[in-house]
Amino acid sequence: KQWYQRRVAITAGERRPKNFSIGGDVQPKRDLRRFVKWPKYVRLQRQKKPLFQRLKVPPSVNQFTMTLDKSTATSLFKLMRKYKPETSAEKKERLRSMAEAEKTESGKKPVVVKYGLNHVTGLIEKKKAQLVVIAHDVDPIELVVWLPALCRKMNVPYCIVKGK
Repeated sequence: KQWYQRRVAITAGERRPKNFSIGGDVQPKRDLRRFVKWPKYVRLQRQKKPLFQRLKVPPSVNQFTMTLDKSTATSLFKLMRKYKPETSAEKKERLRSMAEAEKTESGKKPVVVKYGLNHVTGLIEKKKAQLVVIAHDVDPIELVVWLPALCRKMNVPYCIVKGK
């Protein structure tokens, strides 16, 4: 009789403690994100952030935190889009039309944005660059850390923008 009363009480809404032993209840879902083997780039960026907060940053590296504001950068990119380099198909068509016309004047090379670190460096040294746009998140930063100093030395205007 006592067993029957206890059984009725349990089914009436009283909860019995879960039994997680073998053959018992299913283990609850746990947050295992701490134990995941994250990809290397994720681990590196997570290690880098606290280091940058703790270390004193040299001025040559810190200058890459001073970037153009969003509206100016947007208008700059809009301007640069007008001068984007021609694709290989466009170049082929231009050369073909130039060959058919047998003229060199009609198919002059278009004015385009120059890119590539070595090429841009050469243009700055020859003082042919009119504006140098540098990305703020180049990794490793040593590739471009000297570029603003070169631009200042050669009196070439430059700007640093967010995004590669």
